[in-house]
Amino acid sequence: MRFVVQKFGGTSLATPELREKSANKIVDCLKAGYYPVVVVSAMGRKGDPYATDTLLSLFFPLEFVPSRERDLLMSCGEIISGVLMAATLRQKGYPAVFLTGGQSGIITNGDYTEARILRVNPERIIDQARDGKIIVVAGFQGVSEEGEITTLGRGGSDTTAAALGVALNAACIEIFTDVDGIMKADPRIVGDSTPLEKVTYNEICQLAQEGAKVIHPRAVEIAMQKNIPIWVKPIFSDAPGTLITSHTEIFRDVTDITSDRLITGITYIQNITQINIEIDNPDLCNPSKIFRPLADAGISVDLINVNPHLIAFTVKDEVAVKAENILKEIGFEPQCLPGCAKIALVGAGMTGIPGVMAGIVEALDKNGITILQSADSYTTIWVLVKQEDKDKAIRALFHQFKLGD
Repeated sequence: MRFVVQKFGGTSLATPELREKSANKIVDCLKAGYYPVVVVSAMGRKGDPYATDTLLSLFFPLEFVPSRERDLLMSCGEIISGVLMAATLRQKGYPAVFLTGGQSGIITNGDYTEARILRVNPERIIDQARDGKIIVVAGFQGVSEEGEITTLGRGGSDTTAAALGVALNAACIEIFTDVDGIMKADPRIVGDSTPLEKVTYNEICQLAQEGAKVIHPRAVEIAMQKNIPIWVKPIFSDAPGTLITSHTEIFRDVTDITSDRLITGITYIQNITQINIEIDNPDLCNPSKIFRPLADAGISVDLINVNPHLIAFTVKDEVAVKAENILKEIGFEPQCLPGCAKIALVGAGMTGIPGVMAGIVEALDKNGITILQSADSYTTIWVLVKQEDKDKAIRALFHQFKLGD
């Protein structure tokens, strides 16, 4: 049996007309000779009646902590979506059955609101497919070994789709969304940004971790275990979308990597604070004296540069005052610059290629943008700029590396 797992986000299910479009995508998959397994998110976004955030808003005045009851409430949105999608398919003349996460064999640990999938038992899905039915599964949820309903945290429906794709050894996973694919840069900032044709698992994980919101990195990491291709496709058109696959597949026919793309995409995280600490006597200051108290206070640090006379890092704006106070209490005088943005340039093709950082510096300098801090890995270069310069910096870098070509 050749399965395809199709995941539909909340914006693809919010109205009867959109559910009809989604159903047509499912029928197309069936007509192509595959057995579709459909994963659904809760309908709409915050403010819509059955969206997860709307359901949560009912709970927050009463209780904030993760609990069994909170997960029961949060699981309702996907159940409503799934029941309606199955009904839409049956109305079109196609037999369909809805399964909750637990009924579809998704077994998790017992961590409410942030459960991790332990294993998937897909036998019920396979049996239903053999009976000729289209299976619709509630995303974002599973069941613990004690039989309690659990939810999988942000991006949970993507994670459901990936886990089922691996368990069923699917031909591919299709993620349907309201954009044309994974964009090279935020189109609200770069008007001529276009979708990527292909991107590697590692690149999309990095893009997602650095602010791109099309797919959750945990889902990509799961699919990568069995090299299951992921397609990110638009719900509103027949455009091909973006293929997420292995580096080997993307560069299979490329003989000279230096002539291929250096930068795959640009993304960003904003509302962060840069903290600089000058060290007068390096012999008397172990960096752990700075980072351990912050860790003990639950403050995550990022973009870390440690030098003998200067330690620089960033934190989220919302915890910056707390971090500053902790550092002052232990005898340091931190210099804090709030309102910064971290821009990430991601691309497997930059590895070992000279001149990438030179191009970044030239582009930003030409536009009068100061680099406050930088760091790099083998697939990513980060630059910290003032948030007021973020959009101009992204546009300058987009055109510097010819991502519009």
